[in-house]
Amino acid sequence: MPFSVRINHWMQRPRILLHRLLSSARCSGRPRLRQPLHATGRGEIRFEGRVTIGVYPSPHFHTTLAYLEARHPGASIHIGDGTVLNNNFCAIAEHTRITLGQRVLVGTGVEIFDSDFHGLRREDRARSDPAWASPVVIEDDVFLGSNVRVLKGVTIGRGSVIANGAIVLSDIPPGVVAGGIPARVLKAIDA
Repeated sequence: MPFSVRINHWMQRPRILLHRLLSSARCSGRPRLRQPLHATGRGEIRFEGRVTIGVYPSPHFHTTLAYLEARHPGASIHIGDGTVLNNNFCAIAEHTRITLGQRVLVGTGVEIFDSDFHGLRREDRARSDPAWASPVVIEDDVFLGSNVRVLKGVTIGRGSVIANGAIVLSDIPPGVVAGGIPARVLKAIDA
């Protein structure tokens, strides 16, 4: 490993330790941390096999962290073996479950949410309702480009690619490229 790469990883160690101490979630598994992970909430976060958090060289390596929150009891985040989460990743499961399958590649600045978090009416803006949440499933071998947003109730099919900056509001079938706001299928991936 080149000296400059070793120095960059060494510089992350204090930040990784700090956020490990600040984290409060029930976590199982041991992700490979190249960037700090802040894991919080009253639910469960599970890493299966070899999960990598943080990528060098890539934007925001020294200035951001991965934020995972299983907010309420019963909420969970499950991340499968071989998945790589690039810098500045955020996933919040408020009442249900967020699942990332095996070998999922995640670009910088990706956000995944299982809920609207609050209502639109003024009297609903300060409360959380489990009815406003729905599970998110990212199947095996999916590639989420940088700055993708995946919202509640979405399933992204195996092997699909979501283009940079897309906002995914509805299911994406397996083996396609999807992009846009809202994301729609652009083409099939040739086998």
